Amino acid sequence: MARSPGTPPRPDRARSLRIVLIASARYPIRQPFPGGLEAHTWQLASHLRARGHAVEVFGGPGSDPALRVRVLDTRPALSEHARADTSMPAGHFMAEHHAYLGVMLELARDGGYDVVHNNSLHYLPVAMAANLLAPVLTTLHTPPTPWLESAIALGPAGHFAAVSAHTADQWRAGVPAATVIHNGVDLDMWTPGPGGGVPVWSGRLVPEKGPEDAIHAARRAGRGLRLAGPIPDTRYYRERVRPLLGDGVEYVGHLAHRDLAALVGSAAVAVVSPCWDEPYGLVVAEALACGTPVAGYARGALPELLDDHTGVLVDPGDVDGLAAAITRAAALDRERVRAHAERTCSLDAMVDGYERLYRELAP
Repeated sequence: MARSPGTPPRPDRARSLRIVLIASARYPIRQPFPGGLEAHTWQLASHLRARGHAVEVFGGPGSDPALRVRVLDTRPALSEHARADTSMPAGHFMAEHHAYLGVMLELARDGGYDVVHNNSLHYLPVAMAANLLAPVLTTLHTPPTPWLESAIALGPAGHFAAVSAHTADQWRAGVPAATVIHNGVDLDMWTPGPGGGVPVWSGRLVPEKGPEDAIHAARRAGRGLRLAGPIPDTRYYRERVRPLLGDGVEYVGHLAHRDLAALVGSAAVAVVSPCWDEPYGLVVAEALACGTPVAGYARGALPELLDDHTGVLVDPGDVDGLAAAITRAAALDRERVRAHAERTCSLDAMVDGYERLYRELAP
């Protein structure tokens, strides 16, 4: 992207960038998305390209062909001797190690990019950031993990963004300066719905997301509940969630985004019941975009995303309080809820934030 001496710089909007996005090697980037990280990468890549940028995406096998993903190589060609060695780690660890080592070595040989944006949760893109000619930006999507903290401590590890002020604060000991860019949702896809229907809970059906608490609270509120999302832990679902279904509570499946948006928009309330500190809470943004107020636990970034006009939060683990919150949240003004989403968590605002940061970092 160099220009000849004496040539005035073009306006920022006129300058297209060459951007690399590094995503998960374990999960495909396609609908229905396995999680928020895959949805984030798909939306970011699509909208950056729509703005005229050249975007190269490295992601997991089985990703959406329309996204033109370069599939990360998760199948190391190891000899039988290596596989039989006592030091051989678990298969998933070796697959991810091989994938990210390969892409970082490739990018180290190719200086033709303006910025590399790491959205993976792996330590190697951070540990090897200094080997690349292009600046490396890592978005902190999770609370601190030992692998990433170790890589950052040994720095230099590039530049950092965080999905919420809460997450940035959690990482502050190792990352004193992270630019906060809230995740965004596509307001043309997540559109206002009529509301008034059975409350909804959406997300991965795993213990840390608290579907059991949501079911108990909705039942105590006398309103029922519809649950939607992937089931990565079939044993947990079979033993802990499925026995609670019935009597107004149903699991409706893992829905594509438009179907899920219709479901969330039809609900009187979105129940968000995390049993851990959510780094962001994409399901909150999705609900707000649909005009659906939130009843949830005041954990992680949720208090950062909501105000008194858009949701009712109670102490974590207070199921009776959550039941009361469901009733109170149902009375909130849906138009005001949607307006809050337009101001605070639109996809355009997210892409603007990353585009601005890319330009600051690009040589």
